[in-house]
Amino acid sequence: MQHPGHHPRINIVQGEYHVSGDRALSITTLLGSCVAACLHDPVAQVGGMNHFLLPGDEAATALFARHGVHLMELLINGLLKKGAARERLEAKLFGGARTMQGLGDIGAGNARFAQEFLRREGITVTGGSLGGETGRRIQFWPASGRVMQKLVRAVEEKPLADAVLPSAGDLELF
Repeated sequence: MQHPGHHPRINIVQGEYHVSGDRALSITTLLGSCVAACLHDPVAQVGGMNHFLLPGDEAATALFARHGVHLMELLINGLLKKGAARERLEAKLFGGARTMQGLGDIGAGNARFAQEFLRREGITVTGGSLGGETGRRIQFWPASGRVMQKLVRAVEEKPLADAVLPSAGDLELF
């Protein structure tokens, strides 16, 4: 039973996605060099978010890029099943920070992958926040397409982990 004023929230971690048309629901995630794609159909009022990381190792990148493609396709297909139309989809991209010095810029590769994938699919990127050296906590309301970003000072990236981190600033996109 939900309490009055309680808004359901679903947290996703690396390798996951969620799709919904619930106006009260928000989807959250914590990003460092990972990227989250928030897709939304303003007419059908449905949306979804994924969270992916491609490795920096060139030999493994081709293999794992297929996983990124798979996660993007799962998100798009999930939206289509909820009544979205591919030609109406709008995207906001977040993450892709350079959080680990000396290991190459994995975040930039993730950001390039997401931007290139959406360009090839004909999906317009309407906003977001990519790059930099700061982690981000993202809260996305899939039915409206609204996103709130909180910058976090440090993100210790571990696969399938979510840490509680102090806020370093807020940014809200509509």
